[in-house]
Amino acid sequence: MIVVTGATGNVGRALVRMLTEGGHAEGGHADGRVSVTAEGRVPVTAVARHIADADVPPGVRAVAADLAEPAGLRDAFDGAQALFLLVAGEDPRGILEVAKTAGIRRVVLLSSQGAATRPEAYGHPRLFEAAVRESGLDWTVLRSGGMAGNALAWAESIRTRREAAAPFGDVGLPFVDPEDVAAVAAAALRDPDAHRGATYTLTGPAPTTPRERAAAIAAALGEPVRFTEQTPEEAHALMARFMPLPVVEGTLAILGAPTDDERRVSPDVAHVLGRAPGTFAAWAERNVAAFR
Repeated sequence: MIVVTGATGNVGRALVRMLTEGGHAEGGHADGRVSVTAEGRVPVTAVARHIADADVPPGVRAVAADLAEPAGLRDAFDGAQALFLLVAGEDPRGILEVAKTAGIRRVVLLSSQGAATRPEAYGHPRLFEAAVRESGLDWTVLRSGGMAGNALAWAESIRTRREAAAPFGDVGLPFVDPEDVAAVAAAALRDPDAHRGATYTLTGPAPTTPRERAAAIAAALGEPVRFTEQTPEEAHALMARFMPLPVVEGTLAILGAPTDDERRVSPDVAHVLGRAPGTFAAWAERNVAAFR
C-alpha cells in the first residue's frame, strides 16, 4: 500500500488517481516494493487534514490526519510500504519515525527547488530533505519549481473581472504542470530501484512570464484577460497573509530576479517519464473551467 499525504491538493489528487487507475493490487513485499496488478493499480490510503470518502476514487481509503501531529498518523500509515510526503508540519523526524514503526520502507518527498537555490529562505524544505536522507528509509526527493497550478490564484479575478495581477510581469520561469510532478512521484513510488537516492528538479519545458500565462488562459477561454502588474510591495502584502515572511521574500526574489538555475529547464521530467513536460498552455486548456 502507498500513503499519499496532501491527497486533496493539485499534486496529491492527481497522484492518487494515477496510482489507482486500471485495476486493484493486493498485499505488498517485505523489501518495501509495492504490489501492482497487470493493470498497474496499487492500494492507496489518501491523507489530508479534511478528507472524506467522496473526495477519493472508489477503493481508496481516506484518512483525516495532520502532518503537524505525527502521533495521529499511525492509523493512516499502518500496513503501508511507501509514503508520498509533503513538506508540512514542524517535525519531519517524528513523521518518519511513525512511518518506520508502521512498516514503511520508502519515502518520496515533494520539496522545493528553493531548497537548493535559496537555502536561507527555504530552510523548512531543507530540514525535511535532511530528515528523509538520514531516516534509513529508501528515498527520492522531488524539488519542484513553480507550479502552473499557482495560476488558480487568479481564478476569482478572471471569472469576475477578466483580470490577472502579478509582479514582475515580464520575468520568465519554467513553471511545471502539477500532473507531471504527480507522474514523476508515481514512477518513483512504483519502481524504487530505478529512483532510489535520486534528487530530481522538476520544471516545465520553457520559461513563461506572468503576462504570457495570463494570455494563455485568455486563449483557452476565447476571451481577453487584462494583465495588471503589481508592485513588489503590493505582492508582498498579499503573500504575507498566508506565507511565512522568509518564504514570501524568497519567492519574490525568485519571481523578480531568478538565478540561472531557476531559469534553466531541467531534463528530469523527460528523463523519468520518457516524454517532454507539459506546457502551461496545455495546463490552461485542461483547467479552463476554473476561470469561466
